Amino acid sequence: MALFFFGKTTSIKKNDKPNAQENAQKKLFDVQSFLTTSKANLSPENAILVSKLENNISRGDLLPQKIKANEALANFWKDSAKSFELFAFYTSETSKLVNSEKNLTFAAQLFLDNIRGEKDEAKLNWETTTAIDLFERAIKLNPNNDDLKIGLGSCYIFGKGRNGNPEETMQGIQELLAVVRKDSTNMKAHMVLGIGGLISGQYDKAITRLNKVVTAQPSNAEAIAYLADAYAATGNKTEAVKWYIKSKEIVNDEHYTQEVNERIKALK
Repeated sequence: MALFFFGKTTSIKKNDKPNAQENAQKKLFDVQSFLTTSKANLSPENAILVSKLENNISRGDLLPQKIKANEALANFWKDSAKSFELFAFYTSETSKLVNSEKNLTFAAQLFLDNIRGEKDEAKLNWETTTAIDLFERAIKLNPNNDDLKIGLGSCYIFGKGRNGNPEETMQGIQELLAVVRKDSTNMKAHMVLGIGGLISGQYDKAITRLNKVVTAQPSNAEAIAYLADAYAATGNKTEAVKWYIKSKEIVNDEHYTQEVNERIKALK
């Protein structure tokens, strides 16, 4: 549902184009500057706590001490300050210190899950780059893990590719194609390939992939919703409406139904 409501699958063209310098500034996200600003907005008590935890990192000669301090900072920004960006940042720093497949995968997936609904382009670029790095580190530890490769490919497609970067989308598609060549029954890979086709405007390929998924997984509401979108993009209103209605039956949610009804109305 989150993907259906918030997932951006087409770029919006605007007549007014900012100059290159303004564009570059908008697309940069400096997590250290964000951290400085966030700390300035803390209460005095919390500011002192964060300072102590940071000092534990800078003074810590032992790896376990640095890991413990990073974990404490991640928990603080998650629970006390409610900052996803800093929670994810310190979680990723912890995972790199631990350097286990489990920790790296957890941190990478944390970023990937947020990427799919991220609307801020600067943060999207940072989250995508970080997630790719984490997945690549995990793959080095376990090169045969197809789920990690699907995660890596998904980063490219749901990340910068979603904002209209065709090179990023194709990079993700290549990662996923390697998985389905190895295992043609991997529906997770077919699913993301279908979405990648939709994002890149290869609607026929998207329809083929997504039909394969819904045949194998008839209750996969996400695949059905994207299949409806793909048919709508080709102008096949009959098939689009058919699959939109099917998705409503499976999701069975009032807000989702209302959104889908609007799409069906627009088609008609």
